[in-house]
Amino acid sequence: MPGTRITAMGHHQPSRMLSNADLEQLVDTSDDWIRQRTGIATRRVAGEDESVTDMAAAAAAKALATSGLAPAEIGLVTVATCSAVDRCPSIAAQVAARLEVPSAVCFDLNNGCAGFTTALACADHSLKAGAARHALVIGAEKMSDVTDWSDRSTCVLLGDGAGAALISSKEAGHEGIGPVVWGSDPTRGNAVRLQDAWQPKFAQEGQTVFRWATSELPAIAEDTCHRAGIATTDLAAVVTHQANLRIIEALTRRLALRDDVLIARDVVDSGNTSAASVPLALSKLVERGEVPAGAPVLLFSFGGGLSWAGQVITCP
Repeated sequence: MPGTRITAMGHHQPSRMLSNADLEQLVDTSDDWIRQRTGIATRRVAGEDESVTDMAAAAAAKALATSGLAPAEIGLVTVATCSAVDRCPSIAAQVAARLEVPSAVCFDLNNGCAGFTTALACADHSLKAGAARHALVIGAEKMSDVTDWSDRSTCVLLGDGAGAALISSKEAGHEGIGPVVWGSDPTRGNAVRLQDAWQPKFAQEGQTVFRWATSELPAIAEDTCHRAGIATTDLAAVVTHQANLRIIEALTRRLALRDDVLIARDVVDSGNTSAASVPLALSKLVERGEVPAGAPVLLFSFGGGLSWAGQVITCP
């Protein structure tokens, strides 16, 4: 069975920045209240003329250009999103058309905030089975479309953006994407949801999510490392879903990490971008050269469902 590896990354964020001070004009909140409870300082918000497809295509184009591959070499395109309005053709098919990818299998995947790492695992399995040699895996969200701007507990959280990874088959023995550990607890699925079928709005039970993420997920993250054949002390970086800085810090404190391990905190500048948050944060770390190429990185996302998915990758 061939190995697989992430060979290139790309990301895109809208130009408009929405600060905590801006939100003070919309709801009864304050910069201090938002920072203490979420760690978020700013987030990016797409305009009416910028769609999920626009952001996904921009991120994917950067990853494809960095890889040096031709569009015709891409055999699979998948987009993880829960906020896309378009149902058919899929966002993935629209991205493939824009990038002039001629004949790839294209599909969207909705697993909420765990969408990107779930989609990465699906693409990884497809390449290992020989169904394609190269794949684009994208997380893209326009959460501003599903934000209730009158709800001060949730409108302060969300942002828009996209991140993309290009993964390629490698010779056996050169494994760059570890085994996925994934699952869900559907009995608590309503804890994070998009409600109202025609005009959906994001809603969540914040305390339920916080307790679940900080008490139950650390053991699953440790198991992800174990399945990859490493200890948490071997990690160079951890990129979790950028839900809330308090959750990220509480979760990673329980992982017995080295003091020098880099922990992604892109949530401070980007807010919670759901399925886009992991590839967005990882792409920025790669672009800035903050993690050495080939170093082990834990990707771990969680959210609506309640679902989770994670794998250890080698940094591109």
